Amino acid sequence: MPDYLDDLRFAHVLADAADATTMDRFKALDLKVETKPDMTPVSEADKAAEEIIRTHLQRARPRDAILGEEYGVQGTGPRRWVVDPIDGTKNYVRGVPVWATLISLMEAAEGGYQPVVGVVSAPALNRRWWAAKGHGAFTGRSLTSASRLHVSRVSKMSDASFAYSSLSGWEEQSRLNGFLDLTRDVWRTRAYGDFWPYMLVAEGAVDLCAEPELSLWDMAANAIIVTEAGGAFTGLDGRPGPHSGNAAASNGLLHDEMLGYLNQRY
Repeated sequence: MPDYLDDLRFAHVLADAADATTMDRFKALDLKVETKPDMTPVSEADKAAEEIIRTHLQRARPRDAILGEEYGVQGTGPRRWVVDPIDGTKNYVRGVPVWATLISLMEAAEGGYQPVVGVVSAPALNRRWWAAKGHGAFTGRSLTSASRLHVSRVSKMSDASFAYSSLSGWEEQSRLNGFLDLTRDVWRTRAYGDFWPYMLVAEGAVDLCAEPELSLWDMAANAIIVTEAGGAFTGLDGRPGPHSGNAAASNGLLHDEMLGYLNQRY
């Protein structure tokens, strides 16, 4: 099995370049923000970060394909880098420090492309998380200064901490009642939002999280980090990986029970 460690090191180089770009414009009074056709915001920093990642990839990995939120797909082949230049743009443009660059390498496999490397870098929080297939998940300041991640061992829903992003998406999918039942039965709920709940699951600080509507670039890096930390990452349909258009992540012990709640429609 490939060890992917060279790719992981390169993903850190990409994250370093993106961090320098995003932090340079964070809280800038003249930051330019536009509204995309799907009514979500995009800043000049989103575009600049993706551009610099693409430039590095084209120089160092010219045979690999690239899928980015802002500029779509470029290239073909069995290896594809998936990039969300700023996950949490609404936070970014308001000066909230909870945002990150998400970088994943996916490889063609049975059932479609699967993530084999993931880096989540949140420079305004001074945090970074990463994983490579078969090598575990870690957090720290660098590859040489890191601690290994492992999900929690909480096995009762009444003891579990559940994280989510917002209520509106659950209501739009007629899943709100099941979602609310889950929030009533767990020990604690918090709406951390975006990439952060998945990283907290990987750290063992949170036991469950879910979102009703997502894109591949929102999920690929998170998925490999959660699973390499010993957790479960699926769609709401139970399909493993980041391909269902939504996501549920957990320590694995409570996963099926969580999905039971979130698939109630009444």
